[in-house]
Order: sequence, then structure tokens, then C-alpha cells
Amino acid sequence: MPRCPWATTEPAIAYHDEEWGVPVHDDRTLFEFLILEGAQAGLSWITILKKRENYRKAFDQFRAAKIARYGARDVKRLLADAGIVRNRLKIAATIQNAKAFLAVQEERGSFAVYLWSFVGGKPKQNRWRRMAQVPARTAESDAMSRELLRRAWSTITW
Repeated sequence: MPRCPWATTEPAIAYHDEEWGVPVHDDRTLFEFLILEGAQAGLSWITILKKRENYRKAFDQFRAAKIARYGARDVKRLLADAGIVRNRLKIAATIQNAKAFLAVQEERGSFAVYLWSFVGGKPKQNRWRRMAQVPARTAESDAMSRELLRRAWSTITW
């Protein structure tokens, strides 16, 4: 199977071959992806992939209930952690987003069900031949973004 042009070195190759484009229905994994995407804002995805294990350790394996309770001492610890992107606003956004994530889980029973509702519960099957054909945004992604904003999801990271 041919790889996308961005998957040229590890860990991007493993991410491409094992995760990219694979439907996910696990709440914790979806939360991890959203937090890592936020951390990536302004940086390359390879930078975040290289720090992914450090993020898992620093953010309690992306357990939203624990992150939502982080206080000043946790923020100080994270700002001193060279294994992650040490940006106060991104750390604060992660804590806020954990709270918003838990609110969606409480309301919908599952964050995955909530996210999948934007595409009718099924993966979109695109047949792009070139990276230039892949849109940066879609009607579904715009609707999801608006809804997350309405639910107090922090966009400081986006």
C-alpha cells in the first residue's frame, strides 16, 4: 500500500500504517487525539508524535476525569516537563477540554457517539488521488467545530 507523502520517517510511518484513517470508537483514544491535535497547533505533527509517550505520562494516560481536576501544582509540573510542549495556554486548554469532554460524556453517554453523529455514525469513504484534493475543512468538520465551541471546548490550541 502506498504511503502519503508526509509519512517518510518514524514515528510518522507507524502512525500512517496503523492509525491514520482508522475509525476510532474509544472515548479515551478520541480524547487523546483531540488533545494531541491541539498541542500540534503551530508545530509539525511529527514533533507531537515524537512526544506522544511523554504526553501520555504527563497527562495521566489522557484520563479526562483526572485531567479535569488538575490545579496550579499540576500546571507548574507540566510547564517544567521538557517532554511535552510547555505552553501555558495549551495546558490550560487541555484542562478545560477535559471538563468539556466529561460534560459530553455525561449528556450523550459516550464522546465517540457524539463525534460520530456528525457523519451519520459511519466513516466517510473518500477516494482522493492526490494530497492537493483533500480539503482542509468540510461541512461536517465545520459543524463539529461549531458544536464543540458551543460546549466550551477551548480553541486556544486550534
